Formats: sequence, structure tokens, C-alpha cells
Amino acid sequence: MAAAAAVRLRPLTPLRCIYCHSRRSSGALLVSMASLRSGRLVTMSLRRAWRPSQQSHQICFHSGCFRASGLSYSDPNVKAMGRCFVTASLALEAPATDAATSAYDAGQIQVLEGLDPVRKRPGMYIGSTGPRGLHHLVFEVLDNAIDEAQAGFSSHIDVVLYQDGSVCISDDGRGIPTDLHPVTKKSALETVLTVLHAGGKFGGDSSGYTVSGGLHGVGVSVVNALSERLEVTVWRNGSEYFQAYERGRPLNELSMNKLPSDESSRTGTRVRFWPDKEVFVSTTVFDYQTIAGRVRELAFLNPKVTIRLKQEDGNPDKARENVYHFAGGLVEYIQWLNKDKKPLNQPISFQREKDNMIVEAVLQWCADAYTDTILGYANSIRTIDGGTHLDGAKAAITRALNTLGRKSKIIKEKDENLGGEHAREGLTCIVAVKVPNPEFEGQTKTRLGNPEVRKLVEQTVHENLTEYLECHPTEFEGILTKCIQALKAAIAAKNARELVRRKSVLKSSTLPGKLADCTSNNPKDAEIFIVEGDSAGGSAKQGRDRHFQAVLPLRGKILNIERKDEASLYKNTEIQNLITGLGLGMKGEDFNKDALRYHKIIILTDADVDGAHIRTLLLTFFFRYQKALFEEGCIYVGVPPLYKVERGKQIHYCYDENDLNKVKKGFPANASYTIQRFKGLGEMMPLQLWETTMDPSRRLLKQLTIEDAAEASLIFTALMGDKVDARRELILNFASQVDIESLDL
Repeated sequence: MAAAAAVRLRPLTPLRCIYCHSRRSSGALLVSMASLRSGRLVTMSLRRAWRPSQQSHQICFHSGCFRASGLSYSDPNVKAMGRCFVTASLALEAPATDAATSAYDAGQIQVLEGLDPVRKRPGMYIGSTGPRGLHHLVFEVLDNAIDEAQAGFSSHIDVVLYQDGSVCISDDGRGIPTDLHPVTKKSALETVLTVLHAGGKFGGDSSGYTVSGGLHGVGVSVVNALSERLEVTVWRNGSEYFQAYERGRPLNELSMNKLPSDESSRTGTRVRFWPDKEVFVSTTVFDYQTIAGRVRELAFLNPKVTIRLKQEDGNPDKARENVYHFAGGLVEYIQWLNKDKKPLNQPISFQREKDNMIVEAVLQWCADAYTDTILGYANSIRTIDGGTHLDGAKAAITRALNTLGRKSKIIKEKDENLGGEHAREGLTCIVAVKVPNPEFEGQTKTRLGNPEVRKLVEQTVHENLTEYLECHPTEFEGILTKCIQALKAAIAAKNARELVRRKSVLKSSTLPGKLADCTSNNPKDAEIFIVEGDSAGGSAKQGRDRHFQAVLPLRGKILNIERKDEASLYKNTEIQNLITGLGLGMKGEDFNKDALRYHKIIILTDADVDGAHIRTLLLTFFFRYQKALFEEGCIYVGVPPLYKVERGKQIHYCYDENDLNKVKKGFPANASYTIQRFKGLGEMMPLQLWETTMDPSRRLLKQLTIEDAAEASLIFTALMGDKVDARRELILNFASQVDIESLDL
């Protein structure tokens, strides 16, 4: 053990753990992450505000934060440590001298074979191991069935969610080939399920598909690798083939049974799998609504296919089944999206095929919508991050409206052109392309990159939109009038915003007066709590960690922007405070996460009806003003406790009825205790609020993301729009899922 070496130190702000941000831990050690990984363990007391002159990321020696760093107590570089505290020097532990830790040679290079890379780094293939990645498994298998339909070999698909946690997808396509593969010397079925980058979708004349969503040959093999069990059944050549797998490894040889004569013509594939609990540690429960959204989407995109979705349940009343078939295709899709709005035109639908590429699009503007909804698909895969097909459509729409506006003299010579955000205000647009060799970014296929697609889409949309609007002058005038109003509203909003900024400059600050900012200048570390009222704001300001936590109290309920135009939005004081306080920029601008002042925006409201209403108003604002906040994972909802249970000197905080019942069951039958129900954050003392709701090491946060932007837009329209019937229908549809006893009435 090397002797402690004296090192010159300089006082700085108190140290913080990069995982729990704790500075108050009494007895936890703070360690330098960089030194720990290099084998030189640097420890430092949290009791003193010192750190080495060379800055580095610090982690707390609490087990939770230590595991979060990717290290473990069994790491050879970490020795057993007592409660030692260093005040004016660094304790340097010399790295171990044995060959296992000092040598770095070919023996330490790992070669992952088969499906091991998938199990080692599942996030590379499915995005995450949370709910989104879990449902991605279903979508990978479902996309394979849709590829058969797009090739013209399948017309019926069944998706069944079983009570045991498994899911089964079956189709009536050609069936996965089962003959011997010449390279792997295994059956083609086993090759597809156990070998990465093996499939029939790599393009070319020898490909099994003209267009498809699966391109990398890793889809179903990834599902196999991340399932504790997978069973595949294939019908083809008058026989039924079956094989089972466990975590990607076959449990038996491929079996074959001859089909009865009356079923000898049956073809298709059925895949049933159970997600691996070792991989999906947070949940392995599939959400019916999430899968239903994707199934509905695929049915709209493939009008010749019928998809049946079923959820089995021991209680017949809770079992669900829906059949999706939309012969109208994208036209029916856009009518469904705009069913609660006032359209300015009939759906403008067109299709074009060129150079083996197919472009299909449909557009409709609505008078009572102030944002756009643009959905893009490539080979039936939803490209949530857009791509060249959407870039081409946006450019064509703006150019067509400006050209026709000038030609018709509605836009005067002295007037400025419509911007893209003005031309698209109130627009719902769906662009679906089919490309033989699409270039997706990543296995999760969130963005299309083919440059030739943009040219074809832009040309197609511009020609067809121009032709339609010239033939329908009344509809064109209505659309252009709305676009010009959007431009005028944007100019008025800009003037209002500049006026607010000028007034703020006179006050020597551009930030809202009630904002209690944090001292950190790094947005990645900073977070802001949006609370309701001065009472809750006072407790939050006193209880927070000022280094990285900011607090912005709101005065009452903010404006419902679902029913307001852009000019009204910028004139509202509370909305203006949110925009300037968070650094959101202008509506319609490309999102720049680096411009945000806080990368964690936490909505913290009371656990009552008014709190839920304020939370919904805020979510509506964020979704309509800057939807990318959800896509970047910046929006959170803080969960304060509902109950405080005191028994003697013991205090328990309960976040719901289940927590409360567990605590009560843990007491003796004759125990005496008191239960306090928190109605508002203002009732909580600052220390209570910190311990239960604001302390990163103990609080409960819910991160809000968007799985289906179209579905989310419909729900916001129904909840916050001016159509009462749509809101009533939404309430009736979801009433059966509400636990009446849990309502705070």
C-alpha cells in the first residue's frame, strides 16, 4: 500500500455526486470516477469542500450510485474500505501488480459469438431495456409479417397477448424457409433466428422482398436473443415445422409433421416469445394500447391487410379484442386523425411510382388547429425523427403555396413569403414511401436518409398539390387565408415578445421575477421544478439544493393554448415566463437542446383535481409549443407522497394506497399511529419536500415520452379542445380502466 501523498488542494463549491447530487451524506465517500477506472482510487470526504486541482466526475460510494457508474464492489480495482475521511491530502492506492490487472494483451480481447452481442448490449439493437425496447420486440416480429403483406403474400395477421406474459404474432404468408442453408449448414429457419445479419431482405434480384422494413437481418434474431423462451411454427410445403429456443439457443432440432390433406395448402409463420426478465428488469408487461396504436397504424398503411389484436385474461370482462382493416388507406387515416377538427379542404391524396420507389401522401388543413401533425413512414416503418421524405414534403408545400399565392395576387408583391411554419399551421400530412434500399439511421429506424427520396417526394407533392389547389379555388383561398393569418400572428407575437424583452431589460433581468435560479451553469446538471402557487414555491425554494435545482412558481392555471393562436400565446405572462425561464426559443424553430437552460423540466403539482388540470395544461403547452422536449426526454412529472404515517419516532411516507396498506400491515394489530393526507405541496415543510420529492437519491420521477405522436395529438385535442362530444367519448372509453375507490372525491 502506497503511503498517502500530500497534494495541493484548493477550496471550491461543495462536491456533488453526478448520480444522486448528494452533498449531505454523512459517511459516504466521494470517489473520482476517472481514477477508479484507472486503478488509482482517490477518496475524498463529503464533509469538506475540497477537490483536486484537476477536475473530474465524482461519484458517491453509496451502493446505488456506485452501481450506476457501471462499477461493482467486486471490481478488482476496488479494495474494501472503512469509513476513512481525507481532509488535506489524497489517499492514493497503488494499482495491483498481479498480471490480471497490470497486463493488457490479446487474452483480454473478448470475441462475442452468435447472439451474445445482443445480450451484452441490448440497447444497441432495441433502443433501451425499458417499456419502449420491450414493445420494440413485438414490432420487429410484426414488421416481418407486414413485409409478407407488402410483398403480396399475406392478408391476415393475428397478434395475441397471453396472460402468462408472452405474445404471439402469426401470419398467412409464405412461411420462413426450412431447407438447409448452404453456408451455415443449419436450416434456414434456425439461421434466421440465431445468426445476426441473416435474412431475405438485403435487396437485389435474389432478395425475397422488393421492399421491406427489415433490412439488417437482425430483427427476429434479436427478439430470440432477448427472450427467455421463443417458439416458432412454420407451415409450408404441406408440413408443419416447429422449433423452440431459450435465450437464443435452440432447445431441439427442427421437427416436421405432415399436415392433413384438408390443410396441406396452409402457409404462414407463428412466433411466440416470452421476454427475458434478466434483460427487461423494469417490466415485462405489454401494454395493449401501445401495441394497438402500432397495429392501427399498420392497418391504415396497408389497406389490403386485416390485423386482429387480442388480449387474453382470466377475467372475461377484461379480455379485449379488436379487428383493424381500413380499405380507405391513408385517406381514412387522415380522416380519423382530424375527426374532431374543422377541415378546410377534402383530403388531398395522390400516389406516384418511379424508379422502383412508391410515394403516397395525403394532406388536409384544419381551421381550428394551430400546429402541424406530419407523419412519415418508410416501408411501413414509422420514422419518428423524420428524414428526407418529410424534408421534401415540407419544402414542396411551402413552395406551392407561395407560388400560387403570388400568382393569384392574394400575396402582394410587397408582402413577404410564407415561412414553412406558417404554411403548415393546422396541416395534417402523412407521407408514406416504399424504397427498395432505404438508408435508416440505426437498427431502430427512426430517420430515413436516402437523398433520392427527397427529390421524388418534393416533385410529387409540389405537382399534385399545385394541381389540386388550382382546380379547387375555394379550398385554396381558405387554406391560404389561414396561412397568412398565421404569418400575421407570428409577426404580432414577435412584436409582443420583443416588447416583453425590452421591459425586462429595464428591470435589468430577462428572467422571470419569481424564478429562483440555480448556481450551476451546466444545463445537463440543472433541473427546474414548475410548481403551482407561492406557497408550494416557498417550500420548494427553501428545500431545494440551490447548486443544481431551480424553482418557478406559477400563478394559477396557465393559458390553454389548444384553443389560442400564437399571438395570444406570447401575450400571456405565465406562458412568457415559461418560454424565457426555460430558454425554449420561438415556436416553429428547430429544436436546440443546447439552448435549454435546464435539461430536466419537472412538473410538480398538488395531488388533487386542480393539480391534475394544471399538469395537463402544462403538458399541452410543451407538446404543442415544442414537441421535441418529449422526444429528448426532458419532461418529467414529480410524484409527491400522498400520506405521512407516524408511529412514535418512526415516519413513513406513502405515495399511493398500496404503499399505505403495506405500511399499515407492517404494524402490530394493536399499534397506534397517525395518518396525515397531504392535499398540497404547501402543507409540507421544506425538509419534508426535499426528503420525499426533491432529493435525487430518494424521490420518485416519471419521465414522459411519446410512443405515438398521432395518438397523443388526438388525446390533447379531445382533452383540451372545444369539442365536448370528443371529450365525453374519451371519458367513456377509459372509464372502465379507472379504479373508482382510488379517486379523491
